[in-house]
Amino acid sequence: AAMRRRKLQQLVDSLGRSAKHFNKSEVECLIKVFNTLVAEFSNRSAAVGFDRNMFRDALHSAFGMTDDVLMDRVFRTFDRDNDSCISVVEWVEGLSVFLRGTLEERIKYCFEVYDLNGDGYISREEMFQMLKNSLLKQPSEEDPDEGIKDLVDIALKKMASTYSLWYFSDYDHDGKLSFTDFEKAVRDENLLLEAFGPCLPDIK
Repeated sequence: AAMRRRKLQQLVDSLGRSAKHFNKSEVECLIKVFNTLVAEFSNRSAAVGFDRNMFRDALHSAFGMTDDVLMDRVFRTFDRDNDSCISVVEWVEGLSVFLRGTLEERIKYCFEVYDLNGDGYISREEMFQMLKNSLLKQPSEEDPDEGIKDLVDIALKKMASTYSLWYFSDYDHDGKLSFTDFEKAVRDENLLLEAFGPCLPDIK
C-alpha cells in the first residue's frame, strides 16, 4: 500500500508539471477517475487504459459527444504514442487541453482532429465528411449532399478569402486549409474553432 501511494505521488508530481492546467489535487482526482472508469469498463481491477470503445463511452457519458468520426479523431489525438490505448498520462494531459487549453492549444487540437488523414491539411473532402456526420438530417426533397457542399464552400471562402491562402491541385481544384490558414481564421473569428463539428466540451 505504501509503495502504491509512493508511485501515485510520483505520478501526480510528474503530471502536475506536464498537465499544466490542473493543480496536483485535480490531477490526483483525474487519476482516480481514470482507474475507476477503466476498472468499470473492463471488469478488471488492474486495467492498463482505455481502448477506443471505452474512451468513446467516456466521451459520450461525460461530455455528450455522439459523432463517431469525431470521437475516433479525439481518441487519436489523446493517444500520443499511437498504441491504440490511452494511458493515465495521456488521459490527464489530453484533458488538460480538452478542458482548459489556451486558444493556441485548442486551435492545434481542433486542427489535428479535423485533419482526418494526418497529412497536415484539412481537405474539402474531409470537411464534407465531418459536416455530413455532424449535421442533423432533415427530411427534404433536395439532395442533402448539395447543401453540405455549399456549407463547405462557405467555410473555405470564409477561412481563405481574407488571407488568400488557398491550396489547389491543378487537376480537381480541391481546396485545402493548412494549419496556418486555420489558425489565422480562428484568431480572427473564434467561432470558427469548431467549424467542422463539435470536438470540445461545451461550457457546462
